[in-house]
Amino acid sequence: MPDRLKCGIPKSDLIALIFSEKTAYFVCLVLLAAATRAHAAKLKPEAAEGWDRYVALTEARIYGEQHDLPHFLWIDLMSNDKKNTAEVQLRNGQVVIYRLRTEDQGTSIRTPGALIHHWIGIAFIPKANVQQALALLEDYNNHYRVYKPEVERSQLISRNGDDFKIFLRYRTKKIITVVLNTYHDVHYSVIDGRHAYCRSYSTKVAEVEDAGTPGEHERTVDDQNGFMWRMNTYWRFEERNGGLYLQCEAITLTRSVPVELRWLIEPYITSIPRESLNETMHQTRDAIGR
Repeated sequence: MPDRLKCGIPKSDLIALIFSEKTAYFVCLVLLAAATRAHAAKLKPEAAEGWDRYVALTEARIYGEQHDLPHFLWIDLMSNDKKNTAEVQLRNGQVVIYRLRTEDQGTSIRTPGALIHHWIGIAFIPKANVQQALALLEDYNNHYRVYKPEVERSQLISRNGDDFKIFLRYRTKKIITVVLNTYHDVHYSVIDGRHAYCRSYSTKVAEVEDAGTPGEHERTVDDQNGFMWRMNTYWRFEERNGGLYLQCEAITLTRSVPVELRWLIEPYITSIPRESLNETMHQTRDAIGR
């Protein structure tokens, strides 16, 4: 590389510029993390209402798909070319992930001070069946083994037929370490021998202070940082083509980022739920396929 590039910028200055941009990006993340830690964030009533509306419209679509067996999976709604491409990826052991967005008659749903993250993932497991998937997912006391290190603890609180109450502790480290105690209501439904689905709603999400120490405790409702306020997941299972299709649709609600940093930070923030879903799908597929 010549000392002076065609654009007139010396090579040494260009390297310094690139380094300074990366440093600025990292500094912004650290400052955002510090600011988030320092200032509690309350979920605004308008954001909670927007979340409820978003979930209601999403579930209306999900309900229709779950009862339309020829179009049970998300890939069944794709064009033939896109579906064929996805099928090849699935057959090669990949997890196919898409970002979704639910609108209200073509209009974005407002959640002031909050962000909705909405992703869907699909995997294929040769020679597997619905019963294997249900046995794995319903074994909540061992989820910490399957989904480690993100799931640090797991427990079945109670079961009444197809309805479960569960506890999961999540640990995520992205610039800062976040530990969350989460409580969920889960319902399973078996349609027939080849189709089943379940949905899970978080009933409580609490940030944990001083996790792993004798002084660990859940922060109060008014002292949360908004790393996650809500989480819904919707699984579907279908046997066909000599194996099992897994589909998981995940919707989470977190605090938003300052407007002045949104262009820089928001892509990073929105990548975390995608990475988490991708890891969950791989771990589920690998555990069932053993």
